[in-house]
Amino acid sequence: MQALPGAFPLHEDREFLGEREWVCLQLICHSQKTLADADASDLSSATANQITVERAREIISIAKIARFDGLGSWIARLMVEAGLDEDTVRTLPAIDIMDRVNEKTGYPLCNPATVRALADLQAIWAGRIAATKD
Repeated sequence: MQALPGAFPLHEDREFLGEREWVCLQLICHSQKTLADADASDLSSATANQITVERAREIISIAKIARFDGLGSWIARLMVEAGLDEDTVRTLPAIDIMDRVNEKTGYPLCNPATVRALADLQAIWAGRIAATKD
């Protein structure tokens, strides 16, 4: 799903790993595509604690959120920095999510069009979850 006119580009991917983190992951043959399935403690240990367990949790959470249809790594990173996780992104009202992101960034990055776009995505995700339960 492309961004609505005037909305933050929710679908856009941006690099979320620091250069040192990227090198560490390359050395242990761990791709960004498999990060969402990683265990934070194992990931940290495999990098000889060059990536802390706390940072590994953040990286994994970004990767998990970025797997949601319509979301990219740019907004996923901002959501994690605002203290959100994948369950919260699915269930918290879109307005509350975007308020937290705006508060964390210190300026109104996400406007009403962005809130509507996220709410639409949440409805799609909820429909898919409901369909799998039937």
